Parts: sequence; C-alpha cells; structure tokens
Amino acid sequence: MRDPLLASAFAMMLASPCLAADPWGLANEKVATFPAKVVDLLCAVGGVSCPADCGGGKRQLGLLTAEGKLYPAVKGSVDFAGPAADLAPFCGKTIFVDGLLVENPAMTMFFVQNLRERENQPWKPTEAFRTQWSARNGDPDDWVRKDPQAKAIIAADGVFGIKGLKSKSPDVTNPELKAP
Repeated sequence: MRDPLLASAFAMMLASPCLAADPWGLANEKVATFPAKVVDLLCAVGGVSCPADCGGGKRQLGLLTAEGKLYPAVKGSVDFAGPAADLAPFCGKTIFVDGLLVENPAMTMFFVQNLRERENQPWKPTEAFRTQWSARNGDPDDWVRKDPQAKAIIAADGVFGIKGLKSKSPDVTNPELKAP
C-alpha cells in the first residue's frame, strides 16, 4: 500500500482483538466471540469413551464456556466442512473462538469461523480441513464433488445414505450436477 496511514489502519484492523464473524443470514444467528474449552461432545454429554486427544479429529467437538454452556462446534470456514481439524489440537484447552451462534429451540450450535489460543494473538481462520484434504487429494477446488471417500460412500449407499432409496428428481441423483 502506498498510503502509510491506510497501511497502518489496515495492520491495526488485522491485529484487532475484536473480530466480527461473517454473518450468513441464518435464522436465529448472532455473531459471537468468547473463550471456551474444546471438548469431545460424546465424553462431555455421556461421560463415556473419553480419549485424551478428543478422538484425534474424528469426533464431534464442542465448546464449553466458563458459565457451563456447551455448544456443539458444527461448522468451520470451509464449505461443507466441520471445524474438528482446527479444534482437535486444542483438546482440553481453553481458546478464543469467533463465529456464529445459532440458538434454536431444537438445537443450539456454533459455527467457528476463526480461533486463537490467546487473546493477544491474531485470529486464524478455520481452514485446516482444506489444507489436510488437499495434502491427501490435491487441488481443493470443488472438493465436495471430488472427495474419493464421499464418492465411495455414495456408490455404496446412494446419495441419501440408504441403499436403494431413489429420488424422484433427476437432479438429486445426478453425480455430475454442477452448483449454480
């Protein structure tokens, strides 16, 4: 940037301790930033099967606040991907999360868009899923349609996850369907 004042303002904005997540326009959503302990949801709710590493990124994780509220962490920054890859390294630790809290009578959940270990650190987007996926499979563009594991599951169980269940709409079962 050529303007030093603009460059300075931009740098301060990036280092800001208050980062507002990007709203998605969901019903009952609100932008929220708070400290929380990363926990294994199965262990926190049921008290059983509590691996020390929260399942190594293969289990559903949650965020436990100091007030005792437990929020399932169900979404990260990558389309159609959860935040487990980003949160697993912090199993049992308190971190700061920034995202969207969706409070619905049926279920309350948290979409983690950014995180950091300490309050004075810069925010880090929850993109570990994409990084790990591309290390295994190459180019992450349109990963949803390219994922070999998802393709194998769909081939075995169909697009609805139930063998033999067919849609009346040809668009739903067309594997070559392109996003608009």
